[in-house]
Amino acid sequence: MLPSRLESTEQLDDLLSEPTAAVVETMRQLEGDLILLGVGGKMGPTLARMALKASRQAGRERRVIGVSRFSDPATRTKLEAWGIETRQADLLDESAVAALPDVPNVLFMTGMKFGASGNSSMTWAMNTYAPAVAARRYANSRIAAFSTGNVYPLVPVTGGGSVESDPLQPLGEYAMSVLGRERIFDHFSRTQPTPMTLIRMNYACELRYGVLVDLAQKVWTETPIDLGMGMFNVIWQGDANAMALAALGQCQSPPAILNVAGPELLSVRRVAEQFAARLDKPLTLTGEEASAALLNNGQEGHRRYGYPRVPVQQLIAWIADWIAHGGETLGKPTKFEVTDGRF
Repeated sequence: MLPSRLESTEQLDDLLSEPTAAVVETMRQLEGDLILLGVGGKMGPTLARMALKASRQAGRERRVIGVSRFSDPATRTKLEAWGIETRQADLLDESAVAALPDVPNVLFMTGMKFGASGNSSMTWAMNTYAPAVAARRYANSRIAAFSTGNVYPLVPVTGGGSVESDPLQPLGEYAMSVLGRERIFDHFSRTQPTPMTLIRMNYACELRYGVLVDLAQKVWTETPIDLGMGMFNVIWQGDANAMALAALGQCQSPPAILNVAGPELLSVRRVAEQFAARLDKPLTLTGEEASAALLNNGQEGHRRYGYPRVPVQQLIAWIADWIAHGGETLGKPTKFEVTDGRF
């Protein structure tokens, strides 16, 4: 049973890290330890905690190791309190990566999106060179690597969204660099060979960040909302965590491809109207909905690993309540409304 409201960040983190049956079964079947490269980001901490919970529920004793630069020391403290081992390392530093523990299971989560338009060289280094370093270091492991739905083109809003077999047409330098990440992993998967899964995410959301939080905050502050990117996907971050971990069990060479997205194609206009009604705020909309948007079809992931546990209406209700009561947010807008690929 889902709670009607979430009272604290502790309760939120607990719920985000609750494993599904598919994750528990994956952790039961996998041998050996797990390392998460780039654990300090938005998804990393609760994903690492879910892996540890699922391993214990499966009766598997394994080390779960989180690697990051840990620019925010509080993240490292939280992880260690949960029982996650931590290592501080720059994933662009080959010697630092070489010194990391040998493990058979790797989740690659690091990357650069925001600021990409103003720092192209670092964007390409993080999104293509760091994957090469990791792929060579863990040639004998299985690797599930995060990608993004931005590698797909804008597609008609009247369709069901891009599926895993669709042609890739990245828009903008960030999306091109992430396609570069996929190509690098694909190369090493084929030549070493290393079993891999590439996870195209679009978009994970919880109460502190995500597309729904962006919209709720704009409604709360009575900021006009642009309708140019008129449709979008979201998936509860706890469900995205679960699919990413379960995907470790189906790595292959050449890499398996998995879209991670919610089941609905959501209207910016309709969701903004719902937040305005829940928050008792006036709503200002600008522009008009385009006939195309960045949309992923996540049905294959649902078929493999189970339907998302948190429906979007529940997530909207939680977020509206959270924003109205001054709940913590991360201050990291998704910029989902960008239509020219410039982040």
